[in-house]
Amino acid sequence: MQVFYEDADLIVCEKPVGVLSQPDVSGEGEHMLGLVADRITDATGKRNPYVGLIHRLDRGVGGVMVFAKTPDAASRLSVAVAEHRVTKQYLAIVHGTPDAPEGIWQDLLYKDSAKGKSFVVDRMRKGVKSASLAYRLLGTVDSPHGTLSLLQIRLHTGRTHQIRVQCASRGLPLLGDGKYGARDHGCDIGLWSYRLTFAHPRRKRETVDVCRIPTEGAFALFGEIVPTDDLPAAPQA
Repeated sequence: MQVFYEDADLIVCEKPVGVLSQPDVSGEGEHMLGLVADRITDATGKRNPYVGLIHRLDRGVGGVMVFAKTPDAASRLSVAVAEHRVTKQYLAIVHGTPDAPEGIWQDLLYKDSAKGKSFVVDRMRKGVKSASLAYRLLGTVDSPHGTLSLLQIRLHTGRTHQIRVQCASRGLPLLGDGKYGARDHGCDIGLWSYRLTFAHPRRKRETVDVCRIPTEGAFALFGEIVPTDDLPAAPQA
């Protein structure tokens, strides 16, 4: 497990593609809570150490995650996420090309737990939540799967499958995402959590800023990936 930052309060590391963020109902397969706990045990000898889950990545999505090592850090980081003070940025490979090279997408999303999917809907009702993100087109290539575009994305909200469903609803399904309309079976989902930025939960003047640009898989099609630093924050209500 690659670790980018660690202290007594938290650990920022990489979740590999195919690993769960937390145990699922089957109880099978590796998960990050267990891997982080094992690392702490190996380093300290402490059995069953505390590990707090702050946010999740889908099983098929890899990239940067933060975990708390104390209940206090978990509480502070969870509040920071809820108040949108943790900046989460992604790289997404989609089929096709967006209508504009950059912009903000705002939708209403309904999570259908029975189907395990989220959907864009046209009105607010029970179970519907607003979703917002900013994106920028970084490049377009021709591939055996057709035209692919690389998007840099800054999440303003953290809804279930948010990036996947917002892209798919605009005719831009993520590479390998058969659940939301892609037809390229056998590919990993083209989504990567590449950067997390937040104030340290105890040392407020210290900023934790971790970036890991993927170079493997379909991301290699785009050569050197250089995201920008100025994607807009959420619009003011």
